[in-house]
Amino acid sequence: MSSEPENTSEPKSLPKAPGLLRSSGLVGAMTMLSRVLGLVRDMVIARYFGAGAGADAFFVAFKIPNFLRRLFAEGAFAQAFVPVLSSYRETRPVSDVKRLVDAVAGSLGLVLLAVTLVAMLGSPVLTAIFAPGFLDDEVKFGLASDMLRITFPYLLLISLTAFAGGILNSYDRFAVPAFTPVLLNLAMIGAAIYLTPLMAEPVMALAWGVFIAGALQLFFQLPFLMRLGLLPRPRVDYRHEGVSRILKLMAPALFGVSVSQINLLLDTVLASFLQTGSVSWLYYSDRLSELPLGVFGIAIATVILPSLSRKHAADSAQQFAATLDWAVRAVLLIGLPAALALALLAEPLIATLFHYGEVTDRDVVMSARSLRAYSAGLLAFMLIKVLAPGFFARQDTRTPVKIGVIAMVANMVFNLILVFPLAHAGLALATSLSAWLNGVLLWRGLRREGAWQSQPGWPRFLVQIGLANTAMAAGVLWFNPPVGQWLAASGAERAVDMAVVVAIGVGIYFLALALAGVRVRHFRHR
Repeated sequence: MSSEPENTSEPKSLPKAPGLLRSSGLVGAMTMLSRVLGLVRDMVIARYFGAGAGADAFFVAFKIPNFLRRLFAEGAFAQAFVPVLSSYRETRPVSDVKRLVDAVAGSLGLVLLAVTLVAMLGSPVLTAIFAPGFLDDEVKFGLASDMLRITFPYLLLISLTAFAGGILNSYDRFAVPAFTPVLLNLAMIGAAIYLTPLMAEPVMALAWGVFIAGALQLFFQLPFLMRLGLLPRPRVDYRHEGVSRILKLMAPALFGVSVSQINLLLDTVLASFLQTGSVSWLYYSDRLSELPLGVFGIAIATVILPSLSRKHAADSAQQFAATLDWAVRAVLLIGLPAALALALLAEPLIATLFHYGEVTDRDVVMSARSLRAYSAGLLAFMLIKVLAPGFFARQDTRTPVKIGVIAMVANMVFNLILVFPLAHAGLALATSLSAWLNGVLLWRGLRREGAWQSQPGWPRFLVQIGLANTAMAAGVLWFNPPVGQWLAASGAERAVDMAVVVAIGVGIYFLALALAGVRVRHFRHR
């Protein structure tokens, strides 16, 4: 892709990236909408089902297909499929692209159908594996097993949805896949409200809501595939060259996902040995730290993977490096103030969102400790999201998996070292430290291979964002009321005060950036 000559009258501190700013903003906005509706969904479920046996059984029945979704949907499969499809799009005729799509749809669909049927038949076994504590409670065990038969087909439907979304992303149709998760929350909210009165066992409405959501998400994307002329006609062909490449790329990624799940299990086991409330404190703080990661980090990663894959296929090394450099700067521009805000406003944020009902003042303070620990690694998590596609786009899934394994082992060691002096906050800090190790190793690998090359203007850019973040921190500290005032205020008062403080912080930050010379056009390809 050719680029226009650079206007020498403009600052050269930030490289251009064709369409990436607008696409990232679009994906981020859709993700924000989905996260907000997810919060509403949790509130509705709590309102209708509380924390009783039925709710426990549903969360297990939903967790199992969600766990496997990481393998078959947005996890290993997406990392392998999008680069291969982008390569086909760049170097081969449309007929070859269509044959690849048909072969992948048939081959993936057959595997998923077989897994789904086996899981539905063996739902009691799966329930016993994932929730052995239910074995002593016939009601919860029976409910979970029954609901799993309804929720497990969600794996088949959402994996095919991710397949369709990968095609659309590869053709720069980001809006539809980004909006699709909203349908899950809407379907579950609707099921809780309208199906619950119709069910002999009310909580079964949630299971049917999950099934309906999977079907809605898949069929919502099909018309857009039809417009591209890539609506698949499934054909099982494991010998297809593209399918073989995808399977080879998936193998190390599957291993990496498995290691990460083991690591998460260790976190949970260690937290379960700590004082009562530790698991909940980690959950509340993790929910907050995931918000900027999902809205900004994952949005940028989603947008740049197809772009990088096409540049690699076209042998455009300079544009590949410039796109990676743009992504890193974009993450720093948003991720650094987000991490700083989480650290400075830890207690106010926790209090505003969760300090209701059974959540005590002590819970707010303890959750804030782990939130600060998570905030120390937020920027690293976001950098990982944009650096890893630099390997995936070149169809190298082995290197990031090796680095991920190193980071996971380090995380386990950090956990054991930090959990004793810092308790639950030590687990969060260990996660942040291992994320920085992961990010640094990814960056070093890309730089060593020449895939990432520093573009002009880095010293000036670092000074600009440094000044802006200093100004923002000063403003937030000045206008932020004492913690005791947050804890004593009503929910409405906390919401208003938080809106004011956030607005002041955002205003100061972007005003300082403007005064320092940063402009939106510096991130936009003209």
